[in-house]
Amino acid sequence: MGIFSSISNAIFGDDEEEAKAAEAAAAPAQAPKRASITADDLAARIGSIPGADKLNWQTSIVDLMKLVRIDPSYENRKSLAVEMGNADYSGSAEDNIALHKAVLD
Repeated sequence: MGIFSSISNAIFGDDEEEAKAAEAAAAPAQAPKRASITADDLAARIGSIPGADKLNWQTSIVDLMKLVRIDPSYENRKSLAVEMGNADYSGSAEDNIALHKAVLD
């Protein structure tokens, strides 16, 4: 599982748990699909995570990662950037802003 999946699961729940529940209910063996949500709904969901009021997760990828209990080290941010399609991630402020936007999009 990649870092983006970890972030997504922290916000929306674990797909693996949903798949096991669906399997137990004899549902089709497809992976569950998430419905699209608005930016406001996403912000509300993230804002409801305990500690969200103490971090600047709205603009900081480091704070967003801290909020979902993922180590925001350079190595992890670089791995996340590669997952999101930026193989040239350098850790600059511009890269972090772009990475934050890509994750929230």
